[in-house]
Amino acid sequence: MLIRRASHAFLVSASLAVLALSTLTACDSGESGDKAKAAAGSGPSVLAPGRPGEPNRELSAQEAAEQRAEDDSPNSADVAYAQMMIEHHAQALVMTELVPDRVESAKVERLAERISVAQGPEIDAMKGWLRSHGKPEKGTGHDHGAMAGMATEAQLTKLRAAKGKAFDELFLTLMITHHQGAVTMATDVKGQGNNIRIEEMADDVIAQQTSEITRMRAML
Repeated sequence: MLIRRASHAFLVSASLAVLALSTLTACDSGESGDKAKAAAGSGPSVLAPGRPGEPNRELSAQEAAEQRAEDDSPNSADVAYAQMMIEHHAQALVMTELVPDRVESAKVERLAERISVAQGPEIDAMKGWLRSHGKPEKGTGHDHGAMAGMATEAQLTKLRAAKGKAFDELFLTLMITHHQGAVTMATDVKGQGNNIRIEEMADDVIAQQTSEITRMRAML
């Protein structure tokens, strides 16, 4: 009889322990879920431009993502980026066209070919995007000289006059600066624009041209 009572008491105690552990686990899971939800909405805030005459608004990262998912219509930053990047890429093509008659290094020549092959279609894509949204290919008020990374006319004249190793070094130096400017512009529009397609194009520019900057630095 004593053995049966002890066994019964042991089973009751074990059951109570399991029930208590389950309750604690459920509470922990609930708290973890609440913390995860709070963390999802606690990302860095985003400054959203207001409509004409209205102040800017500060949105959470989650609110900004939801807003873009609902409406990714282009804003002025998206349009300006496409217009300026067309001109920016066009200058890169001018520089690569000088390579075959002046270059010494086969590596530099191959690099220039890759830049030309990549940026020509990117220009066409941005022109097509602007047309699809009823925007002109050239913007008004864009200062060519103030565009990040653009070579000056004096620098282009010097590049045209160079030959051999001197040309290679100047081409790489100017193109590194040019690429850095493109990366800056692409990074800026990712923070200021609203259109998903422009953001995708900006991501491509950042990835590709950052890689090419590393390659060009190794050639100097």
